[in-house]
Amino acid sequence: MLKEVSTHVIQHLLAQNAWSAPLLQPFAGQAVQLNFVLFKTALVILENGSLAIAGETATADATITIPPSLLLRLMAKDEAARLQIKVDGDTHLATALAKVLSHVRWDYEDDLSRLVGDVPANKVGEFARQTAGSAKDTVTNLADMLSEYWQEEKPMLAKKRHVEQFNAEVDTLRADVERLEKRLNKLAKNP
Repeated sequence: MLKEVSTHVIQHLLAQNAWSAPLLQPFAGQAVQLNFVLFKTALVILENGSLAIAGETATADATITIPPSLLLRLMAKDEAARLQIKVDGDTHLATALAKVLSHVRWDYEDDLSRLVGDVPANKVGEFARQTAGSAKDTVTNLADMLSEYWQEEKPMLAKKRHVEQFNAEVDTLRADVERLEKRLNKLAKNP
């Protein structure tokens, strides 16, 4: 039952994002294993470019592993986090699916309007967008405040200029050590 509901939800989302079907159709019949530490699921690409939950015996053509530490960064659209996703198998398939899944948007206002009407659905959507924007601003301000506190008041984080200065000093030290090794080798050859 859960498999049927999950498949229906995935197909509904992809139907709302019709642009995704042409991207997935070339991979029809192939399966992708999604591994999150908390759960694993396999998706199969159908002939029409939609997705369904794969059966128990399906062999994955590609496996995508996402550590839980990356989930929040991915939701925040951190590009560096995408580079830390582990992909095994058919990378073209995994890349196409990742592109689709990262750009799929749920049109909840459309679904809600079928239940309560257009005007209430629009008001709920407007409230949700304002709330999400306010929450994002609050989290950003909190992160900036903590970062400044940990750099200035209770130094736990290094400032960028201090890190750059440290790196420059390490580079200078490395160059000095190399010059010293060359001198020592030269002296050892010419006693």
